[in-house]
Amino acid sequence: MDNLIGKAAPDFRAPAVLEDGTIDENFSLSGYLDGAYGVLMFYPLDFTFVCPSEIISLDRRADAFASRDARLAAVSIDSQFTHHAWRSTPTSEGGIGQVRFPLVADITKSIARSYGVLHEDAVALRATFLINGDLVIRHATINDLPLGRNVEETLRMVDALRFHEEHGEVCPAGWQDGDPGMQPTTEGVASYLSAHAESL
Repeated sequence: MDNLIGKAAPDFRAPAVLEDGTIDENFSLSGYLDGAYGVLMFYPLDFTFVCPSEIISLDRRADAFASRDARLAAVSIDSQFTHHAWRSTPTSEGGIGQVRFPLVADITKSIARSYGVLHEDAVALRATFLINGDLVIRHATINDLPLGRNVEETLRMVDALRFHEEHGEVCPAGWQDGDPGMQPTTEGVASYLSAHAESL
């Protein structure tokens, strides 16, 4: 897999089911983000096992992401029609319900391939990419198929990126919104560690 951190997020056009349930046959990542932060989430397949728990967890925090000017989108190799059927299936029957972000259809597998997360030329790994307002990838995680993600950690990384871009400080281990940052200098490290090393 190529390292995409610090590089332009591969743009794409593909069919997608939007949050109102309509299908956009020409959904564009750059057009959708339009200068906002982006959280692009890849997952293996609709109607499977770990996947609905991740999608629902992301949807439960959609308002929190929106309050941070972060837009969500999820991608799998399923068709837009399968996405639509999955959204129309109640959670009590293994569906995801009316989630509030686009589900992108990567039936050619070209999107997963361009992000380096296509697994054995079959399905996407559980990958999450955090994209800034300039369409540059600033953070990525990739999990093997059995391992579900922690959406709270994704939200924390959005906070960390926003903090860094606003203040110019860096975010030490375990940083949470409201915590002090660190000046990226020798003096800044010493100052931070003298006050916080015992709590790391």
